[in-house]
Amino acid sequence: MGWFNKVRRSLGSGEKLDVPKGLWTKCDQCGEIIYRKELEAQFHICSKCGFHFRIGIDAYLEILTDGGFLEEFDSKIRSKDPLGFVDSKKYTDRLKAAQAKTGMMEAVRTGLVEIDGRQVILSVLDFSFLGGSMGSAVGEKIARATQRATELRLPLVIISSSGGARMQEGILSLMQLAKTSARLAELREAGLLFISVVTHPTTGGVTASFSMLGDVIVAEPGALIGFAGPRVIMETIGQELPEGFQRSEFLLEKGFIDIIALRSELKQTLTTLFNHLLNESETVPGPDPA
Repeated sequence: MGWFNKVRRSLGSGEKLDVPKGLWTKCDQCGEIIYRKELEAQFHICSKCGFHFRIGIDAYLEILTDGGFLEEFDSKIRSKDPLGFVDSKKYTDRLKAAQAKTGMMEAVRTGLVEIDGRQVILSVLDFSFLGGSMGSAVGEKIARATQRATELRLPLVIISSSGGARMQEGILSLMQLAKTSARLAELREAGLLFISVVTHPTTGGVTASFSMLGDVIVAEPGALIGFAGPRVIMETIGQELPEGFQRSEFLLEKGFIDIIALRSELKQTLTTLFNHLLNESETVPGPDPA
């Protein structure tokens, strides 16, 4: 805290202050200036208004899993560029830039974790990698993780944060909607539990596929969840839309999601769902034969 003592001594002295960068951040919702260490201790939630800052995969692992440990699957799977796609820059260049920026090969990590001592197959999308978009590699990794959950008879949790299907891969990205949904159908036929956690934002082809297929759908507060954006919908139907109609709270009221959970309570929420919905054979209880 030496920098703070320097600031205090320099007040009114006219001395130019050299405050270290990155110590503070501003809440996008209320404008509160927050000390970063304090924000991290509060699960990246604004203490003034409750706004949930967007976080990445490592932060979710730290918050949800025992010891923050992920036994990762398929870490070497990555997208190629079968279409030779170019817009303002080459798709291959976009991939290289995203990999260099994030240290990840793709927008999702999958693996085996423990949550309060229970083994779970976990997939987490990261918006910082090309908007968390789902290309062929992301779809393949999620499909394989779902298949492993089926083979190992373990519950599956997918945390979504995505702008949707990755346009640079064209029809190949849209095919991932069918592939991931088919694997989830096999999981359901096996009587296994899938909990979908939707965060801000979850949109497009991800909303139109696996993120809305959970046996239980849990959302963080204030998350934007939908297929098309509000402007596109308004132009299509020619009507004014209700305030906040694509936010978690509105969707909970209309029955589109099941639970809104503060990030600070998310691990306990998942544990409670596991305890209530899973029996000794780790299957989702079926209907009463009577």
